[in-house]
Amino acid sequence: MEQDKNQSLAEHAIETLQEKLGEHPIETLQEKLGESPIVTLQEKLGENPIGTLQEKLGESPIETLQEKLGEHPIETIQEKIGDSAEQAIGNLIENTPLEAPELQVVPGQGPAQGEQEPEPYQWYRVPVADGKTADGSGYHIYIRKGTTKHLCVFLSGGGIAWNPYTADRPVTGGRVLTWQPNYYWNNLRPFTQLYNIGVGITDNNARLNPFRDWNFVVITYATGDMHLGRNDYHYTNEEGQEKCLHFHGYENFVQSMRIGKTLFRQADKLLIAGESAGAFAVPALAEQIHQEFYPECHDVTLLSDSALLLNKEWKKTAREVWNVRPETATDIKGRNLTLDWYRALYRRRGEQYKYLYACSIRDYLLSAFYNDVNNNTYETDKRTQLLFTRQLRAMVRALHKLTPSFGIFLYDWKRPVLYKGGTIHTMVRQPEFYLHRKDMPSMAKWLAAAVDGDIENVGLELLEKQGKKRAR
Repeated sequence: MEQDKNQSLAEHAIETLQEKLGEHPIETLQEKLGESPIVTLQEKLGENPIGTLQEKLGESPIETLQEKLGEHPIETIQEKIGDSAEQAIGNLIENTPLEAPELQVVPGQGPAQGEQEPEPYQWYRVPVADGKTADGSGYHIYIRKGTTKHLCVFLSGGGIAWNPYTADRPVTGGRVLTWQPNYYWNNLRPFTQLYNIGVGITDNNARLNPFRDWNFVVITYATGDMHLGRNDYHYTNEEGQEKCLHFHGYENFVQSMRIGKTLFRQADKLLIAGESAGAFAVPALAEQIHQEFYPECHDVTLLSDSALLLNKEWKKTAREVWNVRPETATDIKGRNLTLDWYRALYRRRGEQYKYLYACSIRDYLLSAFYNDVNNNTYETDKRTQLLFTRQLRAMVRALHKLTPSFGIFLYDWKRPVLYKGGTIHTMVRQPEFYLHRKDMPSMAKWLAAAVDGDIENVGLELLEKQGKKRAR
């Protein structure tokens, strides 16, 4: 049943086209255009089609097109294609069997009156009554019931904003495709379901998924504040418009955890995992998740996948822009936010938790963000990626100095487009989660073993290879 509901987007798109065109698309088009398609077109354009076009474009068609497309017509067209593709995919999901069904939950009580108990292996979209995304629209999380008392609380990623310039440039399909500056997801439009559930560790249908039987609370993210903000950020953009970005990540997190606790009252194993912006949040929020919501659980594992962005302004951003809790800001000591929060957590909890860190060795996106934060250039290249590798090498040494039992998983998978020679950004919720090599287990296998207490370091030799390449 679940597999039927989760047919691929491609299949659904083909079915939609077939439905519109029928079994005989050529005949359908002929029917629309008639027996004389040329005549039909002439009828629409008139006896003088060139004149008709000139009339629409004016006496200076080139200038008219430039006016419509701007100084960079190729980029403009690509941006429109990207935005249209994102919208089309969102339309295929929204109000169709592909969209996760909604489940209303009353925190502290259970499913709302008239709602059924959640079925195992079914993803549900749960509205959070007091939640709010960056643009002020509604907020929801995803939950899935398993067949065990194991629980994964997953903190989603989705970029950050730290000043008026970045606040005014949320992610769109067009900006991603054209490599225009785009910094954070500002709402949970239907398209965002694609990267929140049904892939990597959240894939129900993957036979190789060792976490398939776990309960899941996926705390979605569209606030640009690492799930930590408590601020309505008013700013003026470059056009002089007054705007407000709602950094409500922390309130969303707290309300989400109350819903999670309502549905999953006990946990005998607890995995607190996050990717990208959510990975930074893991050491900042893990103690609260454990102590406030599941204090009876004595088997707790933390995983941060892709959390490395050096910035000397972190404390200022945390306090003045996001308005994080004072104790969270106090733990920030330098440029490496993730390391500072793990150090503070380890001082308080020591070996009470199992600690895991994963990262791509030449992360195309984190290297672009680093370049922007430090050089005001949203771009990645070989030099920036090699600098990121050096920073990652130092990060791994620091984590092992904190505790030799810190498990590390490094990877270097690539994709053919958009990455500009870099490696992928995040893996735990990507198809690559299940990939392995002769000398390297899959992340799925490594993580499952680590949760059970068998913690290993994987991929450290990739850092050495990068060092040798640079030396040559």
